[in-house]
Amino acid sequence: MRKRTDFLAARRGEKRRGRLFLLEVFDRGDDDAPRLGLTVTKKTGNAVIRNLIRRRLKEAVRTHAADDMARGKDYVIVGRREIAAIPFDQLKSELSRRMRGTAPDGKQP
Repeated sequence: MRKRTDFLAARRGEKRRGRLFLLEVFDRGDDDAPRLGLTVTKKTGNAVIRNLIRRRLKEAVRTHAADDMARGKDYVIVGRREIAAIPFDQLKSELSRRMRGTAPDGKQP
């Protein structure tokens, strides 16, 4: 996703909060491919930190969580500073779990 209107529309969707990121999921009502948007605010850190967080999130989605994204939905990830410090495997599993919408014990929230 690249347009501001798409990001604003996603804010009306379901919010899945966690200590690493906020995931906003918006059902577009069609059967098109899922779309992803990333947001890392300036309060997270300087440009180096923000870009590191963005790159880690992109790679985690590409390698692991893309299969968990449902068709016809927009996903916006608002990254937090903690993403820069955690092990990558932990980031991948947390992101995948949030995309599926399951709780830490494997149940639906």
